[in-house]
Amino acid sequence: MDNNQDIEQLCVDKGMRMTDQRRVIAQVLSGADDHPDVEEVYKRSTKVDPKISIATVYRTVRLFEEAGILERHDFRDGRSRYEPVSDDHHDHLINLETGEVVEFHNDEIEELQRKIAEKLGFKLVDHRMELYGTPIKSGKPKG
Repeated sequence: MDNNQDIEQLCVDKGMRMTDQRRVIAQVLSGADDHPDVEEVYKRSTKVDPKISIATVYRTVRLFEEAGILERHDFRDGRSRYEPVSDDHHDHLINLETGEVVEFHNDEIEELQRKIAEKLGFKLVDHRMELYGTPIKSGKPKG
């Protein structure tokens, strides 16, 4: 599956006018294997087209988000980060030392969340889980 084509095609399918700059931004977002913030999307986009302004990136990212193409995450670092909306549900583990975001899926956790909602009288229709941690240092404990 070619993500670059997917974001661009989703935009076209939703009737968006795709300017050259929007195409560049869509390709940068599709090609990202991390969860970039707007500043990072801007930095990567200007490597392709130096004429793209930060305002254009902000407007385009907001447009993609409002169209349901991008999902925004706020991982407690004061920056909104983005990833393409996916049909494959996953959760996030955020490394507080480096800011790295690790995506994972765990069927046991998913089932437990569904059971908790049910026990409280709800049918779970959506959820987000974010875990925050620091790497466990390997080696012998000091002392």
